Amino acid sequence: MPTSKSVKHLIIGVLMGYAITAIVFLGYAMLITYTEMSERSLHTVVAVTTLLSVLVAGFDAARGATYKGWLWGMGAGFLYIAVLAIIMMILLPHFGVDGRTLLILALAIVGGGLGGILGINLKKQ
Repeated sequence: MPTSKSVKHLIIGVLMGYAITAIVFLGYAMLITYTEMSERSLHTVVAVTTLLSVLVAGFDAARGATYKGWLWGMGAGFLYIAVLAIIMMILLPHFGVDGRTLLILALAIVGGGLGGILGINLKKQ
């Protein structure tokens, strides 16, 4: 049974993931705006940032858990993407699910699970 501590860590982990995303995206936007850098690397930046963010979210979610860190991490990755998808549907009426969206979803769940494995195992040391 999940404890309030585990749910708290799950939420904090996802919020930390969003903070990382915001910082990286802001930095990338500044690079594009103030340098000669093109938007060609946008999809790579989104994928790497998502992976890094859900790794951190999964890590923190698992640090508050007492068991199954991988599952808590996957939950953090899924929650991260689910909230992002809801926001995108509200802000972009033409938002749709395509192959790239499914790839990011899979990346988030796997990345969160890996973060959860690290979080639960490093907690015990």
